[in-house]
Amino acid sequence: MSILVRPAEPDDVPAMSRILTASIIELCAADHGNDPTAIAAWTRNKSPEGVATMLTNANLLMFVAEAAGVTGAVGAVTRTGEIALNYVAPDMRFLGLSKALLARLEAELRALGFEEGRLEATATAQRFYERAGWHLDGPQASGRVVNGYPMKKVLAG
Repeated sequence: MSILVRPAEPDDVPAMSRILTASIIELCAADHGNDPTAIAAWTRNKSPEGVATMLTNANLLMFVAEAAGVTGAVGAVTRTGEIALNYVAPDMRFLGLSKALLARLEAELRALGFEEGRLEATATAQRFYERAGWHLDGPQASGRVVNGYPMKKVLAG
């Protein structure tokens, strides 16, 4: 199956919103514990309007991954050297989309001049990132409804 990772475009916003919301609700129960308050807080800016706003944010470079022409994953990096998003549609897991998207996000960080990347992993995704060479970089974050784990990776040239 052919996977294409490309910059996100305004026409992608509805699919991106659906993917982000479904991924959080269906795949991240280890993080939100099925708590409606936590889910609402996490998905608040994942509406089509929120995603459209993200897409116009000059500090955020957004991408989508497609398999067989169907958009199935959403990712983003910041111009400050962080992976901000990497979510896959529940019905498109295990097709290699997240792995391909992560490779593109890492390449984008290198293109921006970063030798090291940073991200905050969910409990759900932590092992995925570890398998891709990312390492924990401090204790779990605190102070939010859902708190992730800081990670970093030296980006090979």
